[in-house]
Amino acid sequence: MKPTIGIIGGSGLYSMPGFEAQEEVLLDSPWGRPSDEYIVGRLAGKEVAFLSRHGRGHRISPSELNFRANIYGFKSLGVERIISLSAVGSLKEEHAPLRFVIPDQFFDRTRGRVSTFFGEGLVAHISFADPVCPQLSEVVREACFQSGVDVFQGGTYLCMEGPAFSTKAESNVYRSWGMDVIGMTNLQEAKLAREAEICYVTVAMVTDYDCWHEEHDAVTVTDILANLQRNAANAAKVVAASVAGMPAARECKCGSALAHALITDPNTVPVSTRKKLELLVGKYLG
Repeated sequence: MKPTIGIIGGSGLYSMPGFEAQEEVLLDSPWGRPSDEYIVGRLAGKEVAFLSRHGRGHRISPSELNFRANIYGFKSLGVERIISLSAVGSLKEEHAPLRFVIPDQFFDRTRGRVSTFFGEGLVAHISFADPVCPQLSEVVREACFQSGVDVFQGGTYLCMEGPAFSTKAESNVYRSWGMDVIGMTNLQEAKLAREAEICYVTVAMVTDYDCWHEEHDAVTVTDILANLQRNAANAAKVVAASVAGMPAARECKCGSALAHALITDPNTVPVSTRKKLELLVGKYLG
């Protein structure tokens, strides 16, 4: 059986309790190699594919990530849903460390990152007003409740460039805009997953307050690492519960995101582009 559920997260997640790793799958894509091998196995009785976003050992900077290859790899494996785990800073007092936030919006502050599969003679404009799959968001929220994890559903994930963290001036501006959490990776994943017609949800795991907080200087690296470890343990429980509770049918529009997005006359699409994007658009171009 093909894995229909994908997990993006930090190294070590594939050894979580209950995850039975079966094989490592090395894939290529028209845009190069993904961050690492995909670990394909079974969790809660279902086929799952796991990818370490930054590579095992955390080798790849947020600005260096090959987002297209990562999402395309999941698509080629047969994945229909992606749960993306990400450590974030909090921009609101109420989002304390160890809280999980399931944002329903993104705000892009990256510069020059490629976040589309399209171009080279084929133009597509996806709807991205609601960038997170509502059905998948609800599944993860329920899994957090079952796992006893403090969770907030909703809010905005501000995606910054990095790799340096924000200045205090930037952090305070983001707060004035009403942003909830800040990270460096998930906006591109969400856009590409939508173009690939894959359901996508972010589990933003708060490790600390961003530099705006008056007590920020009192937080030590040891404190942050301890929160990372506690979040990882909670993430393992939430992922397992999410997979176990995943409904068989997708009751959202994610699976047909390209149905009304392709604007180019099919007769004018270059053969090379058709071949490159066959996995994504073959059913629409004929």
